[in-house]
Amino acid sequence: MLECVINISEGKDPEKLVLLAEALGADLLDLHSDADHNRSVFTLAGTDSARILAREALNLFNIGAHAGVHPRVGIVDVVPFVALEPSTFEDALQARNEFAHFAANELGVPCFVYGPERTLPYIRKHAFVDLLPDFGSAMPHPTAGAICVGVRPILIAYNIWLKDSTLEMAKQISALLRSDSVRALGLQVGSSAQVSMNLIDFAVTGPQQVYDIVAQHAPIERAELVGLVPARALANVPRSRWDELDLSAEKTIESALAARNRKLAS
Repeated sequence: MLECVINISEGKDPEKLVLLAEALGADLLDLHSDADHNRSVFTLAGTDSARILAREALNLFNIGAHAGVHPRVGIVDVVPFVALEPSTFEDALQARNEFAHFAANELGVPCFVYGPERTLPYIRKHAFVDLLPDFGSAMPHPTAGAICVGVRPILIAYNIWLKDSTLEMAKQISALLRSDSVRALGLQVGSSAQVSMNLIDFAVTGPQQVYDIVAQHAPIERAELVGLVPARALANVPRSRWDELDLSAEKTIESALAARNRKLAS
């Protein structure tokens, strides 16, 4: 089984997001949208739904009309494939390359790949500057931009909203958090400052650890899980802290896959 966690550069139009969700059926495991980021994260099961979502999103949205605080290179901005047991990294790598070929040749959208070759932050810094797409045209698509197609292990996308703090403070905290296991950005989200993170090795640094580090430097308004977590990420977190950390058994990949299987069997 492969998981695909597609980031779409649209979070302000709920009616169109509902249309996308309906097109995905039971393969949609989770949908998280944020109007200030102007971004939506679709967690999908399998590979067919990834192609459906990409095609439909390109028909609905125009990157030229997009504004939001999150970095992006296109409407279908990030398409990472993640191997869930019993699938392997090689399965995910093959799915990545097949999707990039599909997007470039059938949708006409150039694709940059990340994984063993380079990181996603490297693409964001170098795309169309001194790095050309791996698939498709050397120029961005006029309405879709480009797509970053990747293969990666399971990670946790996690935001912490600061209370009565500045963007500068969020940036300072983000710099303190960055490591081999945490990628972090300080962002101004509406009237609030936010520390936006990818916990890329949550066995080393998980939601509880980053929350407690942030709390040492600024008051916290709330924590926010983006998407799903593996059940094992909850194992070392006291249940008494789950609400504070925006965690629950219902927000695990395993729970979402079980719900999908029930839908398919009914």
